[in-house]
Amino acid sequence: MLKIANIKNVLIALNEDGDGRPSDALSYGLALGKATDAHVSVQAASVKLDIPSAHRSAVVASLVHQENRRLQELTRRIAENSRAEGAMAGVICEVDAPQLTYVELKAAALAQARVNDVVVVDADPSAMTVDGGLLRALVFESGRPVVVVPRGSDTFACDRIVVAWDASAAAARAVAAALPFLKAATSVEIVCYVGDKDVPRSAAGADLAVALVRHGINATVNELPAGNDVGTRLRGQAGIYRADLIVMGAFVHSPIREWIFGGVTQEMLKNSATPLLVAR
Repeated sequence: MLKIANIKNVLIALNEDGDGRPSDALSYGLALGKATDAHVSVQAASVKLDIPSAHRSAVVASLVHQENRRLQELTRRIAENSRAEGAMAGVICEVDAPQLTYVELKAAALAQARVNDVVVVDADPSAMTVDGGLLRALVFESGRPVVVVPRGSDTFACDRIVVAWDASAAAARAVAAALPFLKAATSVEIVCYVGDKDVPRSAAGADLAVALVRHGINATVNELPAGNDVGTRLRGQAGIYRADLIVMGAFVHSPIREWIFGGVTQEMLKNSATPLLVAR
């Protein structure tokens, strides 16, 4: 079995939203823990409904209590399943299953994320809405690389990796975080979008390819023209390349780059069929 070095702590953050769907991030994260010989922490939390006005009505208070009990039971089952799957996979697995308000849940998830090497979460199509969500908080506030697992991607693999490169600080941090995976890959493609004057020449990818060679990583460079459909074309390119993982940075700040690449982050978090390793 492939072993990946330098990753010793993996956090799988599961947020029970009440629909009871199985988590692909759990299976993926346990497989990642197995491949890295890492300690795996599973935070299988549910959001506690806290409606102050509910106390004014016995009926409403009872309904809130019943829903919180239902969510807590779902979380308990997820925790038991996590322990069982971890034992079957032969992974050292620590499970925590709190029921917290959203503010408490976000704080607990961020605190755990910041002491782990990588965080694994399920993709959430609502992550980029005004309300945000746990995924958005982890990507933009944890300071750690986050692997976002879309539905149907329950098996970890990193044989073929696509790196989305725009020469931004976020992209550089993503590449640095992904080095253990890039070193284990047999094929790496650097995809960059050229043609806009605001994007530096190094965004063409040649400099990154040379730097990766010094790590023993041989990468090809694929230059594509910039445009407002970069996210769609990046997803298409990952499909053509049969990528197991896409490495990319989250938002950048220049107004022109925000237009080109900020939309890419949203597009990929919502619609990518390939797991994403994202860093900010």
